[in-house]
Amino acid sequence: MTWSEAGKAIAVARIRKRLRNGSTSLHLSNLGLEALPELLGDFTHLTKLDLSYNRLSVLPESLRNLTALTTLNLSHLRLERFPEWLGDLPALATLSLRGNQTAVLPESLRNLPTLTTLDLSWRAMEALPEWLRQPAGRFTGIVGKPHRPHRTRPAPQPADRPARVTGEPHRPHRTRPAPQPASGPPRMPGGSDNQLAALPESLGNLTALTELDLRHNRLTALPESLGNLTALRRLDLRDNKLAALPESLVRLTALTRLDLANNELTALPESLGNLAGLTELDLGGNRLAALPESLGDLGALLWFNLGRNQLTALPESLGDLTALTTLWLSVNELTALPESLGNLTALLWLNLGYNQLTALPESLRNLTALNGLDLSGNQFTVLPEWLGSLPALSKLDLRANRLTGLPEWQGRFTVCTN
Repeated sequence: MTWSEAGKAIAVARIRKRLRNGSTSLHLSNLGLEALPELLGDFTHLTKLDLSYNRLSVLPESLRNLTALTTLNLSHLRLERFPEWLGDLPALATLSLRGNQTAVLPESLRNLPTLTTLDLSWRAMEALPEWLRQPAGRFTGIVGKPHRPHRTRPAPQPADRPARVTGEPHRPHRTRPAPQPASGPPRMPGGSDNQLAALPESLGNLTALTELDLRHNRLTALPESLGNLTALRRLDLRDNKLAALPESLVRLTALTRLDLANNELTALPESLGNLAGLTELDLGGNRLAALPESLGDLGALLWFNLGRNQLTALPESLGDLTALTTLWLSVNELTALPESLGNLTALLWLNLGYNQLTALPESLRNLTALNGLDLSGNQFTVLPEWLGSLPALSKLDLRANRLTGLPEWQGRFTVCTN
């Protein structure tokens, strides 16, 4: 019996069992299916159907009978076209079409009155379909995220700065490990790209959107209508080609996470400081040479990445971010730090690697919660004695400096020196 035949036998058994017990959910993913049992079309009370990761190149007409479906997962199949009858599923609210071989969406999808979440990731789209010009409030989630390994653009590195510091830091509250000062975290694993070069002004009609993921595209600018998405809590624009941000961004006051890493930003608007609800802000891998004082108004910020830019100085207002637990300033051109950094008493992780620092401000002795400190790749010849008295410090990276010796206190925590 082939894998496809075995998978079809399993599928038939699952369908029959659920028809008997009245279940409304059916998972047929990863069974090697090349065709679906006709029996599936009799499952008219089905509300959730998962057909992902099979070998299906077409879908049977009988599936149009599943009019109670609210969730349909058609991701990572071999579909060369999507059937028009998808628009005949009147209860459908969540539809995943990710990872198929067609970039064309059926026009009938525009007729689905209850569709709120549409996953278009891992597909070679060059533009959003025109039927996204919908009445305000139509969608709550549109995902256009490709999975792109091995092709992420690292920021330019001076020849004497090793590649190990080019990875973006992890966000520590997730299930992945918290960042370690001695190494750059990994990038995403493999997949394919979307190719969006522009967004329609009609995107601003989707005023119920709470999450918008447009990373790994070719966007050079954002429409001013983006500011209409006032319910947006998460906006991910990393790995595009953005050189500037629209002024309308200031209206997105519900944002808690904003990811602008690996773009071509040379300056930030002062109005960015009005996004007072932000808890995570990623500006790593841009071309920023200076920061607006208004960043100090982001009082809720917990996680802040400014690594891999061209910063030569930091504003004193950075010391107003007293809720910060993680701050990445690695791979810049900093020669000194503001005394106000000593106000960041909640800080657990501070990465200052690969700058031009020769000394630390005395105020940093107030960072009594600090667990990890990366000073690698700087110009230190001696270290301040107070560094050894930081009570929570357990990891200290001193590699690639000009130290003539290590202080006696270095033995109380993990020190990386080579």
